[in-house]
Amino acid sequence: MDSASNNRSNGSSSTNGTLTANTSQPLFTLPPQVPRQSYRRAQSNIPDDKTVRNQLKQAAQEHIDRAGVVPPLTLEELAEHTATLLQRLGMDLRFKDYVAVLVNNAAWRETLAQTPYERRLLLVPKCLRIEDKCPAPFDEFGLLCKECGLCSIQDLTEEAGRLGYAVLVAEGSAIVRQMIETGKIEVIVGVSCLNVLEKSFPHIEAAAVPSIAIPLLQDDCVNTTVDLDWVWDTIHLSSDDKTYRLDLDGLKKEVQSWFSPESLVELLGAATSKTDEIAYEWLARSGKRWRPYLATCAYMALQSESYDKPPPPSTNLKKLALAIECFHKASLVHDDIEDNDDIRYGQETLHVEQGIPIALNVGDFLLGMGYRLISELDIDSDTTSEMLRLASLSHLTLCRGQGTELYWSRFRGVLSSVQILDIFRQKTAPAFESALRLGACLGGADSETHDVLAKYSESLGIAYQIRDDLEDHCAGGDSNDLEDMRPSLILAIAHKRATREEEKDLIAALWNGDKAYADVATHVQQIIEEREVRQKATDLLEAYREEAIRSLRFLSNATLKGLLRRVVGKIFTEQIIEGYCSEFEARNATGRTAGPPSA
Repeated sequence: MDSASNNRSNGSSSTNGTLTANTSQPLFTLPPQVPRQSYRRAQSNIPDDKTVRNQLKQAAQEHIDRAGVVPPLTLEELAEHTATLLQRLGMDLRFKDYVAVLVNNAAWRETLAQTPYERRLLLVPKCLRIEDKCPAPFDEFGLLCKECGLCSIQDLTEEAGRLGYAVLVAEGSAIVRQMIETGKIEVIVGVSCLNVLEKSFPHIEAAAVPSIAIPLLQDDCVNTTVDLDWVWDTIHLSSDDKTYRLDLDGLKKEVQSWFSPESLVELLGAATSKTDEIAYEWLARSGKRWRPYLATCAYMALQSESYDKPPPPSTNLKKLALAIECFHKASLVHDDIEDNDDIRYGQETLHVEQGIPIALNVGDFLLGMGYRLISELDIDSDTTSEMLRLASLSHLTLCRGQGTELYWSRFRGVLSSVQILDIFRQKTAPAFESALRLGACLGGADSETHDVLAKYSESLGIAYQIRDDLEDHCAGGDSNDLEDMRPSLILAIAHKRATREEEKDLIAALWNGDKAYADVATHVQQIIEEREVRQKATDLLEAYREEAIRSLRFLSNATLKGLLRRVVGKIFTEQIIEGYCSEFEARNATGRTAGPPSA
């Protein structure tokens, strides 16, 4: 990564009004860069929108569960269920083969979950490799991966092998049949193009071999792409993991409902002053509610271990979720004042609407409300004490990170990518860690679980803030760090990657406050484009996102592990990662289209 050729980040200190590196204070280790699929449009008989693909997958599972289907399905049964689902969803008939795969997968899902990892076979196609750069040779068993890290094949095969799978990087072949005939392989998880999967249905039906298939998004056999998180989730599927029995989207809506005006009065009590009224209205305003959702997820996952069905949310859980959002909304009030922001959630910020003194008072009120809610939980005193400790530590760390940024705004100076990431680590990650660990405390988690959640939260928080930087830069957020001249990862990377002295001088002048962004915006954007700055920031996002997922390997609770893995997918949807800027979308649209012609 450009921000640090050595793998260790450094703190920052003040010298003559600027922030400089302090090599005596190591802070955190940067994650290794991960291979990332370049966006390619899906072929015409597969929905290009990943959200639609996920919705279809869920609808197929609901249909199979509702119909009580027992596998294996005959071709006639498969066609019947597929037609019923397409009609119910109002989907174009050109997607029938794709939906048929989803229906067949849903029928075999429980069988896969019940099968030990060591009795499964993962088949990965060689066309996922970067063809013109792949150094791996072939033999009669398929691709002999050189583990160069250029594509996703290494990650998938390493993780499957770690779990106990037999793994082949090859198309369907005689060796697969031989492995099944030995009786050592009971289930196949296969990644393949839709054309091959369609032809394989008769053979699967005849052999009654349990199989889950993940279709490639193109069938032209060169540098193809696939829904990697779908593959990842499938190879990890286990009966010990009850996550797939939880309705995560339904849970998100449930959490959102706790912030309706009626629910706030029920949980917090009726407003008794104008301050209460403003605070309640601010809590009820728009928001993604990721932090209370994370706390709820952690609690529900831990509790699901003891129940056949997920337990209904308790009053304790709702109050904890409100406390976590109180802390978050208080920090937003104070941040907006400190950063002089005018817009939040597409509306006027609270201090613009009500004035700075009232906004400050409401922010302080929300902090007090959050601590009050935790203290009122109907739990043992030791757990209450630990939860208050975690919340206060999170608050302190967040203030230190914000303080670093505010101090920089007085004295300015060029910041490195590592220094920016450290601000993210202190400003954003603590809120994720606090949310997850407070939910885990309520759910009765052990110390090992808390250790994993701390590491997971750090990577998740940094990735989340990188995404915010990218969205802000591409006019996707309420502000733009370059225009407002706040510490920006985009600007830090641009300064590092600038190759000409005049480019470095220009970026440094922005950092130092000697030039206004509006006066040099065209030139700065040209540097960002030519030096592939957004691509490097996206690579960093992906590295931290992957680091969050990998940290879960050491989590012993299968349900919590599965849920947190899926939460990453919920927060970082592929559409957001792929489509930051219109120029990227335009460039991607010029790519070649595979598969049959459009209907």
